[in-house]
Amino acid sequence: MKPPYTISSQVLNLVSEVAQKIGEVNASFLTKQSPELRKQNRIRTIQASLAIEGNTLAIDQVTAILDKKRVIGPPKDIAEVNNAIQVYAQLSKYHPYTEKAFLSAHKTLMQGLVKYPGKYRQSGVGIVKGQAIAHLAPPAAQVPVLMKQLFQYLRNDEEAILIKSCVFHYEVEFIHPFADGNGRMGRLWQTLILMQQYPVFEYLPFETLISKHQQEYYQALSISDKRGESTYFIVFMLGILRNALDELLKERTGPISSIERIGLFLTSGVRSFTRKDYMAYFKTISSATASRDLQLAVQKKLIKKQGDKNQTCYQVV
Repeated sequence: MKPPYTISSQVLNLVSEVAQKIGEVNASFLTKQSPELRKQNRIRTIQASLAIEGNTLAIDQVTAILDKKRVIGPPKDIAEVNNAIQVYAQLSKYHPYTEKAFLSAHKTLMQGLVKYPGKYRQSGVGIVKGQAIAHLAPPAAQVPVLMKQLFQYLRNDEEAILIKSCVFHYEVEFIHPFADGNGRMGRLWQTLILMQQYPVFEYLPFETLISKHQQEYYQALSISDKRGESTYFIVFMLGILRNALDELLKERTGPISSIERIGLFLTSGVRSFTRKDYMAYFKTISSATASRDLQLAVQKKLIKKQGDKNQTCYQVV
């Protein structure tokens, strides 16, 4: 069964905005971040996603744990960070469309924190806010069937991946398949789904914006629960993705420079290439710009020029 939601004009407008910003990110080569920036964004992602669940460790403490330094803090919080580091380090190895990968990720994420990591819950569960039950999850006996249907939707439905990732995130929260760790699994899997089509999301810490707007996040879940469909949550999450991309775009103050282009190209692992290869990598630059870039790279002794005219090729030093 397809999860219930409506493709409203607001959803379509947000999908268009997000897609446009992804295009701007790709055109600016912001998906090819330096290893240090990727590390910083990964740390921000882990800290924010766990903070939403009540983890007390700050950015500098998460950084220290990643660097294998000793940290003073609640043992449970430290264990949560260590587990999350393991999961995110192998993020590209998880297949987003299989339950086996989903359960495997939960096992690593919740190892030592729950009694049966990587297993669907065997009892009823409800979320209490104050004195009231905010959400009563489906009976445990229905969880395997509901999750099977959800993965079938993810694999087979022709809906835009931006929408499907939001739907999956919401449905994990609604079904609440595990005794604990559902929120972080919903956010993790949305990232994994998105990055299959849009590599920028592997290192885009949109969880930091969710953390900053935590009340609205839970409100979006609650409103969707009451309405019996995830449309409101889809709108909320698409807005988060749009704003996260906006922040990334604002980090670039001007057009990409020649030396930045050269640096990005050399990180691709190429050893020998021609100007044509260079232009194929940067599809929007002119032949004159490519020639200036390569001349600069030769002057900086980053590459060596061999041959002449149409026989010219370059070797990485």
